[in-house]
Amino acid sequence: MRTIFILLTIFMFRMFLPEPQTKTLTIPVCHTPAASNDMSELAANPAFQALHEIPVPFNYQGNGEMISFPTPDGKPASGFLIKSPKKSDKWLLVYQEWWGLNDHIKQEAAKLHKDLGDVNVLALDMYDGNVGTTREEAGQLMQNASADRLASITKGGLNYAGKNAQIASIGWCFGGMLSLQSAIASGKQVAGCVMYYGRPEQDVEKLKTLQTDVLGIFGSQDQGINPEVVAKFEKDMKAAGKQVTIKMYDAVHGFANPSNPKYDAAATEDAYKLSLAYLKKKLG
Repeated sequence: MRTIFILLTIFMFRMFLPEPQTKTLTIPVCHTPAASNDMSELAANPAFQALHEIPVPFNYQGNGEMISFPTPDGKPASGFLIKSPKKSDKWLLVYQEWWGLNDHIKQEAAKLHKDLGDVNVLALDMYDGNVGTTREEAGQLMQNASADRLASITKGGLNYAGKNAQIASIGWCFGGMLSLQSAIASGKQVAGCVMYYGRPEQDVEKLKTLQTDVLGIFGSQDQGINPEVVAKFEKDMKAAGKQVTIKMYDAVHGFANPSNPKYDAAATEDAYKLSLAYLKKKLG
């Protein structure tokens, strides 16, 4: 009888125990262009870091030079410049991934320069000379990149191009966000904007100041800039009275980076053709 009582007591105790909480890892919306503390929280998130595969080492050997230019905040900035073979007021500003201005970005800048022809290509160094080679390093660099400094470097790059320049922009990941912000900051000088899987601007009033259409390239398997985020961007652009062309590939975040182990060659080739045709039309 005592045994039955003990078993019954154990059964009743277990029956009324609270269900164990299941922890879910939230994938953040990528690349918040807010104050530095918001970016710090985002960059430190393991789920966000996990979206970025460790880049395969690459050494760029080709044309181009590192330059320095002033910025509105008084601190000099730098960039990788490949000049047009002849005098030209056509410019393409290239914005890095969250890793920094590494040799992969320099190679992409050189490829675009070759294929676009008489266009000056400037890849801006948004981390002031620093490059991440691990998720932790890149996360730390992104944490330390204040929104004010990013805006100042962008403005310095626009000023370097000159008041008569026609300016288009392109960027990937972190740089996709920056490409859109650059287009907004370019005012009447903007010629076009290509953004690869970057966080869209969410302020419709700010989007209303944009004076170009946008080509947005995204991956349907991206867990950060997911299809829902892209759909909202389309809705916001429509509300702002602006045009955006979206191309969605069956691919992951960072699919167009050859140094990414999850690089998708077919999607990258198609996306590059779209981007090149768009930029040629805008800078033609």
